[in-house]
Amino acid sequence: MENKKKKHIGFWIAFPIGFIIIFAILAFYLDLANGPTYFIYVGIALLALLALFSILLINSKMRIRLLVWAIFILGTTVVIFRSFPREEAKSTAYYNDPVKTGVLALNDGAVQGVLNKDQTVQIYAGIPYAKPPVGELRWKEPQDPDKWEGVRDCSYFKPKSMQPKDNALMSSAVDMYAEKAWHPDYNYHPLEKRSEDSLYLNIWKPNTAETNLPILVYYHGGSLTTGSPSFEDYNGEEMAKTKVIMINVAYRLGVFGYFAHQDLINESPNHTTGNYGLLDQIKALKWVNDNAALFGGDKNNITIAGESAGSSSVSAICSSPLAKGLFRRAIGESSSLVLPKPPHTYRTLEDAKKTGANIMTEFKCNSIAELRNVKAEDLVNTKYSNSSMTLDGYALTKNPYDVYKDKENNEEALLNGYNVLEADAFIIPQYLFSPTNRSNIKERLLKVFPQAITEKIMNLYNPRLTDDNKAFECFNEIISVYWFMYPHYSWSRMALANGEDVYAYQFTKENGYYGTYHSGEMIYAYGNVKKSTYGYRYNDSDRLLSDKMLKYWSNFVKAGNPNSNDVDNWPKWENQNKVFELGTNVGIISDKYTALYNILDEYNGITS
Repeated sequence: MENKKKKHIGFWIAFPIGFIIIFAILAFYLDLANGPTYFIYVGIALLALLALFSILLINSKMRIRLLVWAIFILGTTVVIFRSFPREEAKSTAYYNDPVKTGVLALNDGAVQGVLNKDQTVQIYAGIPYAKPPVGELRWKEPQDPDKWEGVRDCSYFKPKSMQPKDNALMSSAVDMYAEKAWHPDYNYHPLEKRSEDSLYLNIWKPNTAETNLPILVYYHGGSLTTGSPSFEDYNGEEMAKTKVIMINVAYRLGVFGYFAHQDLINESPNHTTGNYGLLDQIKALKWVNDNAALFGGDKNNITIAGESAGSSSVSAICSSPLAKGLFRRAIGESSSLVLPKPPHTYRTLEDAKKTGANIMTEFKCNSIAELRNVKAEDLVNTKYSNSSMTLDGYALTKNPYDVYKDKENNEEALLNGYNVLEADAFIIPQYLFSPTNRSNIKERLLKVFPQAITEKIMNLYNPRLTDDNKAFECFNEIISVYWFMYPHYSWSRMALANGEDVYAYQFTKENGYYGTYHSGEMIYAYGNVKKSTYGYRYNDSDRLLSDKMLKYWSNFVKAGNPNSNDVDNWPKWENQNKVFELGTNVGIISDKYTALYNILDEYNGITS
């Protein structure tokens, strides 16, 4: 009797603790999974049944109680495996049963989209600008799209370009890192479909009969290996409300977009390889020029824009002879190739071909024909990175820096800049279990720079290296400057030397989400803070800054000048020691990185 009493006491102590632990694990997991919402209720029901039967059967034989736990474990396992979200076509609208637009006649056929909720914007998604690059067209220059009969339904986004599968757990973990806390979200977040057939673009245009409207063509980021033109942070609805037509473009990524091989050079009428994604971007720009008048746009007033690898792409398009005359202005956010030695997203043809040869070996292929027969789902998982554009002699005939040096670049005005914690999200995970400190900072810099340059950087930063936390911050800052700030400084300087109007910014607005990390400015610049999924992480100051930045970007697209009477004056970038701050403060500040710029000039062989 005494043992039975002790057993009951132990049960009532242990069971609530165990129940809470199991509930916490299940709740945490189902939040990360992002699957259908009803699975959280199924999980709670299983836990409730476990609790009920555990109590009812407390005096039963052990095998009966173990059977209850076995059923719970089996049911929970099914829930876990079924809770991952499905791949689904993504609607362009933010509301149910969206109203259809009228029919829009384009060169290749008629399309019909949907109106936004307040019916101020027409949205057309999934318009083909080239033939599907599949089969024999894999690794060939983009071809004109086929014409179609009837009216094409453009109310859903097409699948994003082929890329490694999303990992829902990893995506949620990144969100937790960005949010600096766990904020459960049991809403269903379906996965976006992927396809090698992805050469489509999306149009947001004012719901008006006005014509000759300015056009903004946007290229998404993602290291040239991931990303989607349907991402909410640069959704074009708010830009369209400012009387600008915004177009987001999908292009080939990774091994499909940047694979290179000598056999492909031999078979190409243009003797090119390694830049299929870049050629897609230029093809889309040509499509916009050819169709602009049909959707109310002015082909003589086109601005191209992009962030991260999209911004590197913009600097490449500004440097490509194939894009001359196809646009007027450029907006670059957080990446540039305009340097003698770009730190990323760029490679020589020889390097590109070496990677291509390794991929041929990896898939045991002896010819391009054999590699074209490899399934996209297998090829996308190659272990070799294809995250760089190639100096191929066709799309890029010179290093972009030399194009600017020879005054052959394509844009007439430039708005560009960076965020102050650009590299943190890349560097911190890399050294997660071995943070940078005073004893290893020099060793890590020597992996990036030669001895003489490292010594000069160390001399510059030594006064700040007072403890390990400062060393951690300084290393992240140095890499941020090298990868992001300095390339934009160089781009601005070269554009200014060529007589352009240049507007340079530094984004400093911290918030409860991505803040000033890489990509944190996008949601502000395109006016989407107000409808963010993470809206609780933004406050009135964020919404105010977003309104200002949307006006700056829109004004620049319209006239090459970000200024108007209802925003703070943004002077042209002429004093190279100053930069325009976009943050809690909006206005001109000193650029604190100029001393490091001078050292990096020496590293790049640039003399004043």
